[in-house]
Amino acid sequence: MIRTKRRLVLALAAGASALALGLSGCSPSGGSSGGSSGGDDAILRVWAGSATPINNNFNPFAVDTAVHATFGAIYEPLFFFNQLSADPPTGMIGDSYEYSEDGKTLTVKIKPDLKWNDGEPLTAEDVAFTFGYGSNVSEQFVSAEATDDTTVVLTYTEPQFTSASLTLGSTWIIPKHVWEKIDDFMAETNPEPVGSGPYKLKSFTEAAYTVEANELFRDGAPAVKQVQYLGLDSNQSAQDLLTTGKIDWVGQFIANPDAVTGSGKIATLNLQQDPTTITTCANAALGCTGPQTDPAVRQAIDVAINRSTIREKAFAGLAGESSPSFMLLPRDEQWLSDPALTTSPQDPDVAKAQQILEAAGYTKQSDGFYGKDGASFEIDLFSPDGWTDYNDAAKLISEQAAEAGIRINARTVSDAEYWTPIQSGDFQMTLYGLTQSLVADPYSNYHEYFAGTSTAKVGETPLVGQNYSRYSNPKVDAAVLAAGGTEDVPTKQAAYATIQTEIARDLPYIPVVLNASQSFFNTKKFSGWPSEDDLYAAPLPYLSVANAVVLTHLKPTE
Repeated sequence: MIRTKRRLVLALAAGASALALGLSGCSPSGGSSGGSSGGDDAILRVWAGSATPINNNFNPFAVDTAVHATFGAIYEPLFFFNQLSADPPTGMIGDSYEYSEDGKTLTVKIKPDLKWNDGEPLTAEDVAFTFGYGSNVSEQFVSAEATDDTTVVLTYTEPQFTSASLTLGSTWIIPKHVWEKIDDFMAETNPEPVGSGPYKLKSFTEAAYTVEANELFRDGAPAVKQVQYLGLDSNQSAQDLLTTGKIDWVGQFIANPDAVTGSGKIATLNLQQDPTTITTCANAALGCTGPQTDPAVRQAIDVAINRSTIREKAFAGLAGESSPSFMLLPRDEQWLSDPALTTSPQDPDVAKAQQILEAAGYTKQSDGFYGKDGASFEIDLFSPDGWTDYNDAAKLISEQAAEAGIRINARTVSDAEYWTPIQSGDFQMTLYGLTQSLVADPYSNYHEYFAGTSTAKVGETPLVGQNYSRYSNPKVDAAVLAAGGTEDVPTKQAAYATIQTEIARDLPYIPVVLNASQSFFNTKKFSGWPSEDDLYAAPLPYLSVANAVVLTHLKPTE
């Protein structure tokens, strides 16, 4: 099924011309994209991380290449699962849902009298079509049937209790009358998107695109009538424009947030949720090549790096401690099988790293680095040019690994050179951020990133899941299946204990930090933002679904 889209903030070399065009509010016809009333001040300007040129792609199946407004503002799932809350999910298109006693049948009621933004009715037939279309067809899917205009019955071969946040919260509902005519769903760029969300596309250029309020939205048109997404080629450019009031909402790393918030016009939240990892292409059987395919090498790197120094120097002390269990602690504490897995080692143990390598048959070569057969090995580690926190972390990892005799070559790449090899598996190691589960249960993390059903051989992009490490472990696969088919807490805890033991040993993703997920937003021009006292959604403009929930809460202050 289609999963939650989460892209980190992009930062490439500054482009003054792109900046100027992005702020001009140009539409394809050359006119202003400003509102009919209120002028440019009525427009909420956002940087969600897109660099120029922006891809004209609104395909909800293209989770890594479609533009950010695709996911939530234009296309919606059935329900919104707030990862910051233990409250039940909020109905979007969906109104209620119920599992059968065996968990193999899921009956969903949708809200009545819904419409697509082109005026066509949105019915249960669209929902049934969605679940039977493209990569939404999971390995356990049997059928989707619309029994009336507001009822959909989904049937599976295995119980689906634990996968509710994926099935109901991360499957983008599409209009049958549009997509039944599209054969190659992955090649489609969908430049005229028809969705159900609070906004619809108004104009698009390579420098910026604008969405406008959807007058047919079920809750009424949002108070903010236009939202412009800018393409910027530098973190610093975004920070400067935010400080001067020319951008209203960004999600990016800023080492000194006080420099932005000091005027009182900009507020910030730092929600440490998503693990930044050294993602490795780990599975030689699926085509990965390089020394990192050896678990012993990954284990040695895990204990050789100094996470305390990385947190302080690369992330300005704003990141948290990550866990090899890949859970959000203490939120998910009931699922932790071993207290030793609460956090990864924070200080380096060079002697232990060397013992691991030597036990695996590696020896120090004449150049002081470990290898075999008279030659030391080298590992390539890349990060996106201009992501200063990632770039600095990669340099530190290279230096720290070298102290243990492990040669890691850190380099930076362009945006295209970053995403493409990760998806295809043509890499050795990269710094990459994983998305935290939407609910207080790590099932989605384990299913998305560690299950063999969520990956593909090198040269192919996973259609279901985001297991870019190509990791495959039969014990993990069986445990993921068991956890997904039960509501019994002890049974699920036992399954998670198996998963945690295996992934903490194999380390296809080597945890680095719990990333500083900083958001900055203009409280002078717009009210209704989430706060520490009201975390109704995570205020990150690049976070799917949550970004649209925030937009519908906002109101211009003037």
